[in-house]
Amino acid sequence: MRICLRRREFITVLGGAAAWPLAARAQQGDRVRRIGVLMGGGENDPELKRGLSAFTQALADLGWTDGRNVRMDLRWGGADANRIGALAQELVGLQPDIILALGTLATAALQRETRTIPIVFVTLGDPVASGLVARLNQPGGNVTGFGGSEASLGGKWLELLSEIAPGLKRAAIMFNPDAALVSTYMPSIETAAAALKVAPIIAPVHSDAEIETAIISLGREPGGGLVVMLDGFMIAHRAPIISAAARNNVPAVYPQSSFARDGGLLSYGVDQVDPHRPAASYVDRILRGAKPADLPVQFPTKFEMVVNLKTAKALSLTVPPSILLRATEVVE
Repeated sequence: MRICLRRREFITVLGGAAAWPLAARAQQGDRVRRIGVLMGGGENDPELKRGLSAFTQALADLGWTDGRNVRMDLRWGGADANRIGALAQELVGLQPDIILALGTLATAALQRETRTIPIVFVTLGDPVASGLVARLNQPGGNVTGFGGSEASLGGKWLELLSEIAPGLKRAAIMFNPDAALVSTYMPSIETAAAALKVAPIIAPVHSDAEIETAIISLGREPGGGLVVMLDGFMIAHRAPIISAAARNNVPAVYPQSSFARDGGLLSYGVDQVDPHRPAASYVDRILRGAKPADLPVQFPTKFEMVVNLKTAKALSLTVPPSILLRATEVVE
């Protein structure tokens, strides 16, 4: 049986929202507003469900309730670029008042379809490098939101992998080229690799077969490790990644807590649920007349580290106290 021990709990406060009288927030007029939601991942992903639930609850706290004064049109992309593109076109065709987008693929697909309907994104990598906004403080256009990562995490992932697997000599940087801007993370990865004397190996993948091939190659000789980038494809394909790493005795670090909870060795990254709450406040502000161009892109401040002791034991690794002390959750 798997036991999860939560080490620290965090409280997120939606700035200023609590100060608004509920009655004032409830006065939305007679027109029912329409909110499109395009989730880049799959509908069976528990983390995505938690994030969506946090968003709808935060909206309700701000006076917007689905079926009363708002109608939500929800679509799941399943980390499939073609499907996400088709769903983006479908949602824009419904002419909603605003659209919530989860991830880079979903946001980019929606922006290709409309430059007028406001789009609020969550868990996006680098919106400037992606070409989705002009500047972080003044996005311009119809897109703004909440980033899901930052460039320095690349080096942090490699440092943690070297810390938990001291014999690390080579590290594959695995990502899906259609969904991730690996260039965002490479400068910090290369800096950390030089300091740690670890050889980084670029490993773009498009399928489970390519995932398997890359991890088998890593496991052929001692000293191989895996750094998994944050993108919708990696999240949707985490089961085969975790399985292949276990079968080939490859230690891996992951960008999201769900990987470690599902059997991965170690994860470090943004709390993927947390950004959905302030995203609701941006949706609320835009529905009340604010312009996306004037709302700055914000980045996460809440991070999670989850370590799986069962997986560490299977890999014959001893988790150092330095990691255990920093972990927000330990899976045993």
